[in-house]
Amino acid sequence: MTTPNFNLDGKVALITGASRGIGQAIAETFAGAGAKVVLASRKQAGLDAVAEKIKAAGGDALPIAAHTGDQDAVDNLLDQVTEAYSGVDILVNNAGTNPHFGPILTADEGQWAKILDVNLVGYFRVAKASVKSMRARGGGKIINMASVAGDRPAAGMGVYCVSKAGVLMLTKVLASELGTENIQVNAISPGFVKTRFSQAIWDNPQINDAVVKTIPQRRMAEPEEISGAALYLASEASAFTTGANFVLDGGQLVGSPVQF
Repeated sequence: MTTPNFNLDGKVALITGASRGIGQAIAETFAGAGAKVVLASRKQAGLDAVAEKIKAAGGDALPIAAHTGDQDAVDNLLDQVTEAYSGVDILVNNAGTNPHFGPILTADEGQWAKILDVNLVGYFRVAKASVKSMRARGGGKIINMASVAGDRPAAGMGVYCVSKAGVLMLTKVLASELGTENIQVNAISPGFVKTRFSQAIWDNPQINDAVVKTIPQRRMAEPEEISGAALYLASEASAFTTGANFVLDGGQLVGSPVQF
C-alpha cells in the first residue's frame, strides 16, 4: 500500500503575511513537517516572535521584514533567502490588506491601488521572483491564499472581492504556464477565519451572529484548520494537483439550510 508523502524535510518554504493568523499557522505546520521556513511581513517584531516559537519547538525559521507591495523589497527578500538557503521550493502568498469597507462605488482610486497592489500584484511579484529559484531546483509549489469573497460578493468588501477573484485567475494562469516545469500552483479559499484581520466581525456580537448563521457549521474556522490543506499542496502528495482552488469555508458557499 502506498502512503501519501506529506514530509517537507529539506524543503525551503517562503510564507508572506507570516507574523500572525493563517500565515503563522501555515509556517508552524510546515516547520513541524520538516521545512525550513522563511517568514515575511512588513513588521520585524511580529516575525521575530513567530520565529522564536518555531525554533523553540525544534524548527528552522528565518524572519525577514518585507513589503510585497514594493518590488525592491521583494527582490531583497529573495536575495536573502537565496543567501541563507540557496533557494525556494515552496511559496505561500498570504499577505493581504483591505483599507476600504462599504459600497464599492465609495472606494477611491488610492484604495483600489493599495488593495490590488498588495493582494494581487504582490502575489505576482513574489511568484515571479520565486519561480526563478524553483526552475533552478527542478520544480516547486506555489500556494495562493484567495477567499470565498473571490467567488461570491461580500457586503462592504467589493474591492477586496475583486482582488481575490483576480488571485483565482492568476492561480489558473500560472498553473497552465508552469505545468511543464514541475511547478504546481494552487489556491486556498478560506471562509471566515477567526484572525485579527476579521476581528471587526467576531468582536461585534450582532455582526458575528449574522455571519455565523450563513455558515452550516455555525462557527468561524481557526487558523490551524487552514494549514492542513496548505501542507497537502506543499508536499509531494499533491504532485498531480495544479490549477485547483480548495474552498475551506464550513459550507458557506453551499448555503445554510432553512431552519423551520
